[in-house]
This record gives sequence, C-alpha cells and structure tokens, in this order.
Amino acid sequence: MRGLKMASQGATGAPRFYSVAEVAEIFGMSTMTVYRAIAAGEFPAVRIRGRLIVPAKAVDAMVEAAVAERTVVDAGTWVADAGTTA
Repeated sequence: MRGLKMASQGATGAPRFYSVAEVAEIFGMSTMTVYRAIAAGEFPAVRIRGRLIVPAKAVDAMVEAAVAERTVVDAGTWVADAGTTA
C-alpha cells in the first residue's frame, strides 16, 4: 500500500490524486455524496477499470477559486466551466 501512495504523489510529495474517501473526508461529507456527484457529472474524477480517483489539482483549484473570489464555488458549475475552457 505504501508503494501505491508514493506512486500517487508528485515530485514535491504532494498528492496527485485522492481517493473518493479522502475527498469525502476533506470536504466533510459522505463517500456516497461524492460518488453521486461524480456520477451526475458534478465533480471531476478519473475512472480506471472501475476505480474512481480525483485529481488533487481539481480539489485545489476549487478551493483556490472559492478563496480568491470570496464566494461559494458550485462544484457542478465549476466542472462544466472547466470543461469548456480546457
């Protein structure tokens, strides 16, 4: 398991991906809420053979946008907007 965690970290040691459980813990919600948001296309995730992982950059960018704009960031809208600018 340690090797897997190391592989998901970037050169700086910061995580590159979070598990759904980690994202749920970060945002203080249930894993089912995160799974439902992902399934509805309201939260970014990568599916690899059935396993979902969340890019740490996406979580960081949402938090940074909320702080910078001093407002609430709606994850569903943020995902839609990010998809149109990529």
